Amino acid sequence: MQSETKTHVEDLTSPAGHAVSVLRYEGDIASTSKDAVLGTYQALPKETAKLVLLDFTKVDYINSSGIALIIQMLIEASNSGQRVYAFGLSAHFTKVFTMVGITRYAGLFPSQAEALAAL
Repeated sequence: MQSETKTHVEDLTSPAGHAVSVLRYEGDIASTSKDAVLGTYQALPKETAKLVLLDFTKVDYINSSGIALIIQMLIEASNSGQRVYAFGLSAHFTKVFTMVGITRYAGLFPSQAEALAAL
């Protein structure tokens, strides 16, 4: 049974002093997650949210529809001139994201600290 996707937005500052918008996901990401994934991203102020960090540490499962939503979000971010980084993916989903080409749009990191250090 699929668990509901929840998203929390947090504003952080990278070690280099850059403002970072963090989208923290929880639950499963599937076709029913459109509001949680795309809606939350689209609500970010594009003028100030130039660096976006996606936190997958509390995501249990991502199906192909969920991956399509993530890809759509990453394409929108790329078109808006935003840089996106992700962390907290399991080894399996790191491999899947790499296979489907997500790494062309987002840097993948094991932890929040490593992702923030790259910004």
